Amino acid sequence: MTTASPTLSFSVDPWDPGYGMAFGEEMAGQALQESSAELNLDLELPRDKWRPLSHATKTEPPETVLFLDGVRRIDARIWVHGTDPQPAPGIAASYAAGLVCINGSARISEVAVQRGLFTAAPEATALASRHGDYPAVRAAGPGLDQLSLALQQRLSDAEVQLALLFRKENPDANDLLFVDGPLRGRTHLDRTIGFIKTHHTTYLPSEQAAVVGMLEPGQRTPAFTMGTSWRRNSWYLKLAGPPGAPWSGVVRLECSAELPAPEVTRLADLSARLLPPLASAPHKDPRAPQNLVPIGGLERELRRRLGDQQLLYRSLRAAAAG
Repeated sequence: MTTASPTLSFSVDPWDPGYGMAFGEEMAGQALQESSAELNLDLELPRDKWRPLSHATKTEPPETVLFLDGVRRIDARIWVHGTDPQPAPGIAASYAAGLVCINGSARISEVAVQRGLFTAAPEATALASRHGDYPAVRAAGPGLDQLSLALQQRLSDAEVQLALLFRKENPDANDLLFVDGPLRGRTHLDRTIGFIKTHHTTYLPSEQAAVVGMLEPGQRTPAFTMGTSWRRNSWYLKLAGPPGAPWSGVVRLECSAELPAPEVTRLADLSARLLPPLASAPHKDPRAPQNLVPIGGLERELRRRLGDQQLLYRSLRAAAAG
């Protein structure tokens, strides 16, 4: 019979295991492999001076805070029968983008719901059904990952259009936009921060990564610049979480690499001031605290607006048979 060492202790990550682990491979990756990202760790503080930072009290919040997010769903797998003896695979998918506006109160400001038939078949046309039409969208290839990438690109485009529409209709708004997910392909949006809930890659060397584990709720790391296939400025922020659970409640944020260092610091301080009060609670959201309350509420509404999946599936079956 074996017993545990008296110095051994355990902590439980609060993230619902059905969603994987909140820190993914970020910590485990330290022992496996290091990221090949090009780093500038001296952007805000010298790398040997890194420490947890609290937001500056003089940082003035914007009048309006915006949260942009989208959801996607595959309604049916499709085979496109054309001139080729071998039918081409495709997916009939529904997707929706939405924008939450917080200005005294929170409301869903804009929503766009769209559908599409994603396939590499060159002769594919729109698939019309009783309860929804699916315009043909050309994918780069027939693989499920290529079809999924084409769907994700359309969703990302729909999100960007909503943000641009809001700012066109509100040209004088003093706002700050948070985009759920990486900022790639959206760095041209002004006053925008990408919000990443899970961590799948190790970016920081061990000395700086240790600072992430030292963060208290509301604190952040210094900002740094990293370049992979694209460049951006980034920092880590602690929302909440029980003591002793490493990286629990930690999110990564990023902004355009084109911004000057003082503006990066200002955005990082604003995120540390604005986001912790919006963290979700475990008894209400299995992805708490990283799935912010405005984002969680928006996702539920967007999924509702996608319509009944089974009804759409039966309509697609009927359209294909007819």
